[in-house]
Amino acid sequence: MNKKFTTLIAEDDIISFELYKTRLQNQDVNIIHAINGKIAVEKAVENPEIDLILMDIRMPVLNGYEATKQIREFNKKVPIIAQTAFAAIPEQKQVLEMGFTDFFAKPLDDKVLNDIIKKYKS
Repeated sequence: MNKKFTTLIAEDDIISFELYKTRLQNQDVNIIHAINGKIAVEKAVENPEIDLILMDIRMPVLNGYEATKQIREFNKKVPIIAQTAFAAIPEQKQVLEMGFTDFFAKPLDDKVLNDIIKKYKS
């Protein structure tokens, strides 16, 4: 039996989270949700089987940069993909320097999301 691909979605906007969930439901993905960066770190600690993290950059309590920094202290391998509405070149460089594996710009594009899932699921 194949292990289900587990994705942590760190997203404080519930509408955005529901969009991710809807778009991933046909891809045999187990979804864990965190509504802020602090909870994302806690979920990453509690669920070492997570295969992929989609991390919003701007969240309450603990932003995506700080959450990623903390996750990297105990998990250097899990791909962490920055989701940002701010796709300016300086921010793209910054997200990669901050420990993210990759990034994509919001609004969410189905093809980009599908490509990311395929890339890290294989």
